[in-house]
Amino acid sequence: MSALNQPSQDISPLENTYLSDTQLALRFSVSRATIWRWAESGNLPSPIKLSPGCTRWRLKEILQFENNRSTTAVV
Repeated sequence: MSALNQPSQDISPLENTYLSDTQLALRFSVSRATIWRWAESGNLPSPIKLSPGCTRWRLKEILQFENNRSTTAVV
């Protein structure tokens, strides 16, 4: 088997996982419009345009965003 046919050991599954605005809205229990407002205001990581009509967020960046929010939350 050639090296091209073998899965890379260096790429984490999180690197290739993307979420749609609908998935994020469900994740955060908000509307899709809120997801876009958060993205435009910088309160959410920037989305990636994969192709015309296909914009997604990297799961890895969303997880980091959630982690940062939980560590800076006021108790």
